[in-house]
Amino acid sequence: MDSESEHSSFERTEKIGYLSGTPARSSATKRPNIQVNSSKPRTLLLVPTALERARLEDCGGFPPELAQVELCGFGLIAPAARTAALIASLEPREVMLVGIAGSYDLGQYPLASALSFGRVAVDGVGAGDCADFRGPRELGFPQWPGDEGGAGPVYEELKLDGSGPLLLTVSAAAGDAQMAERRAQRFPGAAAEDMEGFAVALACHLAQVPLHIVRGISNQVGDRDHGSWRIAAALEAAHRAGLARLEELHNGSQNP
Repeated sequence: MDSESEHSSFERTEKIGYLSGTPARSSATKRPNIQVNSSKPRTLLLVPTALERARLEDCGGFPPELAQVELCGFGLIAPAARTAALIASLEPREVMLVGIAGSYDLGQYPLASALSFGRVAVDGVGAGDCADFRGPRELGFPQWPGDEGGAGPVYEELKLDGSGPLLLTVSAAAGDAQMAERRAQRFPGAAAEDMEGFAVALACHLAQVPLHIVRGISNQVGDRDHGSWRIAAALEAAHRAGLARLEELHNGSQNP
């Protein structure tokens, strides 16, 4: 798909409300349907939006014997709630989140590449703004205090299953290069920016289920010109990386 068609498709998708996986409608929103398998899936594979899921399916999708694919929603709130509900219902052994993200350093993490991450942090939860911003740890208020079940306290950052750089989750994507630079200064080493990773990670942390995140790089953080984004190529790369990870998990489970 050329960049003009891709841009038009992206804008059309935004306007009709499908980025959250739910068409815009005037009537009351129905409760999301959760399909419960009689045999619990080893891997629950989450995709934030219907747009991303459609593109991943165009790439061949993911075999049902390797993962059950579900939408988790867009932003910081819906994915946490949806992930928690799906984990409680399906009881997967692990969760994988697949989608697109922006890169903080195109030289190191170029467009149309895919990344897996070792840690995820969240920016924007706390008090103040810009240079005066203070996050949960500095305020002395963990987002979750920990519990007797083994889920430790949560401040700004969580470990993920696997190795790799830091993924930064935000409530609103950086609107320009200056905002991107401020965030990179607050979180040195951040490789990419998304809007769902920490939310899904927190739900997995509380349920004590491992989480692996794969993101295809579609744009530079702070670049809001969708004409320069490479969504299709980024999701092709994410599909390859996600499928390789699923096959690795499957093959590992077959070995004694």
